[in-house]
Parts: sequence; C-alpha cells; structure tokens
Amino acid sequence: MNPTFLNRRAFLSNVGLSLGSAAISGLMARDIGAAVPTTTGLPHLAAKAKRVIFLCMAGGPSHLETFDYKPELERLHDQPMPEAFTKDQPIAQLQGQQLMAHRPMCSFDRYGQSGQEISSWLPYTAKLADDIAIVRSMVTEQINHDPAHTFMNTGSAISGRPSMGSWINYGLGSACEDLPGFVVLTSVGGRNPQPIASRQWSAGFLPSKYQGVEFNSAGDPVHYVRNPKGVSQSQQAALVKTIGKLDQHRNSRVANPEIETRIAAYEMAFRMQASVPELMDVSDEPQHILDLYGATPGDGSFASNCLLARRLAEKGVRFIHLYHRGWDHHGDLEKYMDICCGLTDRPTWALVTDLKQRGMLDDTLVIWGGEFGRTPMVQGKGTTAGRDHHIKGFSMWMAGGGIKGGITHGATDELGYHAVENTVHVRDLHATMLHQLGLQHDRFTFPFQGLDMKLTGVEKARVVKGILAS
Repeated sequence: MNPTFLNRRAFLSNVGLSLGSAAISGLMARDIGAAVPTTTGLPHLAAKAKRVIFLCMAGGPSHLETFDYKPELERLHDQPMPEAFTKDQPIAQLQGQQLMAHRPMCSFDRYGQSGQEISSWLPYTAKLADDIAIVRSMVTEQINHDPAHTFMNTGSAISGRPSMGSWINYGLGSACEDLPGFVVLTSVGGRNPQPIASRQWSAGFLPSKYQGVEFNSAGDPVHYVRNPKGVSQSQQAALVKTIGKLDQHRNSRVANPEIETRIAAYEMAFRMQASVPELMDVSDEPQHILDLYGATPGDGSFASNCLLARRLAEKGVRFIHLYHRGWDHHGDLEKYMDICCGLTDRPTWALVTDLKQRGMLDDTLVIWGGEFGRTPMVQGKGTTAGRDHHIKGFSMWMAGGGIKGGITHGATDELGYHAVENTVHVRDLHATMLHQLGLQHDRFTFPFQGLDMKLTGVEKARVVKGILAS
C-alpha cells in the first residue's frame, strides 16, 4: 500500500481533530478578544455640541398634524388618493383597501419672527419657533415599528448593531464619573403604547460598557443598585474591591475587554449608589422650575423625564434618550393626538427653555421626532379616523448644539407623501449629529468581522449643512 495513501475515515478523523482545534482556538481568541481600538484622535472636528438629548415620540407622530400643513388635502378630503402617489409604494395596514385622502385634523398658524408653520396641537412648541430647525423631508427605510426604531437608532434594520448613543459614548466617553454616559428614560400615554426593546440601546459589537442604561421613571431608578439589607457601604466597597482584584488578575492573563467592562460596571454601580439618589432627589429644584415643566417628580411622566434629562445633562451624561410611547394613531387620531401632545408639548418647550436659560442649549443638541410619519390616507371614518405608517416623507426638528433656529428645511409634495426637496435620510441625520459632536461620520469606525463599521453604514450619507448655524 502506498505510504502516502490515507483512507477516507482516517482522513476525516485527523482533519476533524484539526478543525476542532482550529474552532476551539477561534473561540478562545474571540473570548480573549483583540485589543479594543482606541479613540485617539477624536474628536476629528471642533465640536459644537457636547451632548445629545433625543426626544423620541415612539409610534410615529403624524407630520400632517404637527409641522407639515397641506391645504391640498383639504381640497381632496374624502376622495380617493391619486394613484400617481401611491402605486407600488410600501403601505403597512392599508394594503388592499381603498385609499382615501383626509384633510389635516387640526389648524396651523405661523409663529415667531421666522413664521414657522406649527400645529394648534403644539402651542408650547410654537413658542420655540425661532429656536428650532424643522426638517420636513425626512425619509427612512422600515415601515413597521420595531425595525423602524432599530433603523433610527442604529442606521441598520439588522438587530445587534450599536445604537447611536453607544457610538457617541464610545467615541467621546462620559463627562461624568458617577453616572453612565448613555441613559434611557421611558414614559407612556396615548394609543397602543408598543414596547421598546432594550436592544434599542444596545452596544452591539462595541464593548458592552458603552450600552445605554435604562433608568426607571418611578420607584428605584436603577434595579439592584441599592445595598441589600444588612450590607453596609464599607462592606459593599470591600466586596467591589475584592471582585475587581480577581477580575484584574484574570484579565492580566487573557486581556478580555469584557472583563474590563465588568470591572468598570461594578465600580460604576458602586458610585451610582450615591449619585443616582442625589440625581433623582429634585427637592433642590425651585417650585417655578417644577411648574415650568408641569412635573410631579416620581410620577413616571414625560414631564418628569424631561426634568431629569436636564439634570443628567448638567451632570455630564453624553447621550440622553427619552421615549414617549403612545403615538401609534391608526384610529382616533384626534383623540390621541390631543392626549400625546398634552403630555409632551409643554415639557419639551420647558426642557429647551430651561437649557437656554442656563446657557446649556448652545452645547446641547436636542432632537425631536418619531421612527416615521403618517399617511395622507386614513383608516376608519369620521372622528375615529387614523393614519397608517409612512416612511417616504415626515418631519423632525433639531435645536441647540450649533443648529440654526427659525428655519424649515426640505419639503414634501402637495399631499405630504414624498419628500421632494432637500431630502434627509436617517443616515444624514446621524451624520449631522456626529458632525455637531466633532465626529466625522465617514472616519468614525470600529473594526468588526473584517470591516470598518460605521453608524452611517456603507451607503452615502451627508451632513445637512443647510440647518447648521455656521
């Protein structure tokens, strides 16, 4: 027999062992982890903003009843939508139904020296007309809530990508030693408040220490931060110190960034035991500030969350994400717009006003909007009518952080269906946000699976220079 000949069974046995060894080595390498890329050289540009407060109206507020008045819808009211607008277009729940146009369900007026057109449902936001840049030409790519939130937060519909807050936290770090760099707060009120999954503030493939931390609006702000009964502060400190030493000993052998994350998490949790109760105790806030927001501290409302957002910003938290769940207005739009705007309009104005009075708006970028908009066509009839999901044109606004106030950027067509002028993609929003923070979106990367990954992805994204103050 030829000595170089190897039968099939022996070959598979030997190769299988080699492949197994390679697989184990690969898993070990993944566990040990390559050195985490440093953020040396950041920021790339002179930053206009130090932090972001993102006010997410979860469910998709109607642009046609907030910032994009369409008188042509008055003329077409209760008539079939022209097929030229809707043929072959993605539709969520109106598929196979007759598509009927519906007039705006509120009035609009012009406000401020800039004459911005704003809905009667937003009388407090109207006071900010000269401070905000309204973008009427937003577009996105996902027509259902969860993937649309994922796209808005991560720039991709693929779950598992880092959220924008995590990217910013990774790139710039926290300016506060006692609180996370990325904090999330949620409130509820309105129609069909759909859940927001915690993966929406995940760090994805970035080191997990950059993920968002959800604070509860009522009760204990963070679960398990308080000491167990019978455990003193000094005992807790000794425990954290001992665990840290064990983790550091392990990390000296394997150099795993996730062990560093665990060490940092234990230390942060210990520091938060003192800092979080102080943050949540608003007894030092004068009554006129509580009245400004219309806040009853501890009630879990959007108003209380806006006040906490300002306090978090003061402490140096880099990215603060507020979700108000209740804007999914497929039916009873008039009723629920009244409820949602009633819960969010005044606190939003109060937050911007409060930041401005404290000299913080100049370096705080405030963003308002949902994951998409609403169709010119309606579901239902009469006072129970609502609007379907819409991704081809909707409105958001930005203020502070080097944004030019008192302007309207872009436009949709005469029925509010398609963005037709100065279209702004979600990736453009991300690029602009990063730019204001001093990060050049096409250079701000993290190596993953052989690629230099970016928040703005591989598709072309651009900074929306038309809304920048300089």
